[in-house]
Amino acid sequence: MNRRLALLTGTHATNDLYQGLVPALLPLMALERGYSYTAISGLMLAATGLSSVVQPLFGLYADRHPRGWLIPLGFLVAAIGIALAGMSTSYIATWCAIALSGLGIAAYHPPATVAARLAGGGSGKAMSIFSVGGTLGASFAPLLATSLVGGGALSRSYWLAVPALAMGLVWWLAALRRARQVQTVHSARAVPRATAPNDWPAFGLLVAVIVGWSIPYVTVLSMLSMYIGHNLGGTAFQGAAALTAFTASAALGTLCGGWLGDAFGRMRTIRLGYLAAVPMLGALLIAPTAMAALICTSLLGVAMFIPFANQVTLAQDYLPRNPAMASGITLGLALSVGGLVSPLFGMMSDSRGLRFTLACVLAVLCVSTVLALRMRNRLPVEPVMEDGLAPV
Repeated sequence: MNRRLALLTGTHATNDLYQGLVPALLPLMALERGYSYTAISGLMLAATGLSSVVQPLFGLYADRHPRGWLIPLGFLVAAIGIALAGMSTSYIATWCAIALSGLGIAAYHPPATVAARLAGGGSGKAMSIFSVGGTLGASFAPLLATSLVGGGALSRSYWLAVPALAMGLVWWLAALRRARQVQTVHSARAVPRATAPNDWPAFGLLVAVIVGWSIPYVTVLSMLSMYIGHNLGGTAFQGAAALTAFTASAALGTLCGGWLGDAFGRMRTIRLGYLAAVPMLGALLIAPTAMAALICTSLLGVAMFIPFANQVTLAQDYLPRNPAMASGITLGLALSVGGLVSPLFGMMSDSRGLRFTLACVLAVLCVSTVLALRMRNRLPVEPVMEDGLAPV
C-alpha cells in the first residue's frame, strides 16, 4: 500500500469512528437521559438527514474545485459534533450537535473516496482497503464509547475528539513534508477528462439497490444493542460486543469483496453479497440467545459489506464525468435513506417490538437483492478530477 493510500485509509478510519459513535452513544443516551425508541431514531435522523442532502453537493463541488482541506475539515467537524452531543443537556442541543457531526462526515467522503481510487490506480482491492479503514474505525466506536463515557459519564465526551485531533496533526505534518518536497510545482496535477457519458439510468438502479441496503443496515446498527438486551436477555456488554462484531466483520467483508471483485468480477461479487445477507438477517431475526445473535450478526456484517467497495467503483464508472458526486450520492444520499426512515422504524419498534421491525427490514433487503440481480457492469473510465486531494 502506497503512502497516499495509507494516509487516506487512516483518515477514513478516523472519520467513520465518529459515524459509528452515533449508534454507539444511543443506548447510553437512552439509559442516562431516558430517551424513547422514537427519540433515538430522531437522533439517527439528525446524523444522516442533513448529510444525505449535503453530501452530493460536496461531491459536485469536489468535481469542479478539488480541495484537499475538505478531508481533514470533515473529520474534525464530525469530532466536534460528537463531543458536543455528549456534553449537551437538552434533546434539541443534542440533535443539533449530531447533525453538525453528520455535516462533517458529508464533507469528507466525496473527495476522499475519489482520491483513494486515484491513489490505488482504480483497483477494487485499493478501494476495499480504503473502505475497510472506515469500517475498522466504526468497529471501535462502541468499545470507545462504553469505556470513555459509559456508566453515566456522557459529560466527558470531549475525550472522544482526541483521535480526530491526532489524525489532524498527522495530516498537517504530511502536508508540510509534501510542501518541502514540492516547492515549485502545485500539488494538483491535471487528470485527462473522461469522454464517456454518464449512464444515469444504470446509476439510478444502483442507487435504488443501495437504498434497499441502507434501511436494514441502519436499523440493525441502531437497534442491535437494544435487541440483544430487551429481546434476548443479554447484558450491556453483550450488546456492545454484538455491535462491535457487526462493524468489525464488515471490515472482513469489505476486504473479501475487493479481492473477489478483482478476481471474479464485481457484478458477481455484488450479487453474492446480497444473496448471502438475506438468510443471515433472517437468522438474526429468529436467534434464540444473545450468543446466537452475536454469531448471526458477525456473518451478516461480512455478507452485507462484500458488495460495498465494488458498488463505490461501479457508481464512479456509471458517472465518469462526476465521480465525486457519484460517491456523494451513493455514500451519502442513498445510504442516508436508512437514517431518514429510521424514525418510522423507531415508532414501529415502540408499538410492535424490535423483532417485528427486523422482519420488515428483511423484506426491504429482499427487494434490494432482486434489484441487484438486474444491474449490469460498466468498464472503468478515467475519472473527471484533478489529483490534488491529499498532501502526500
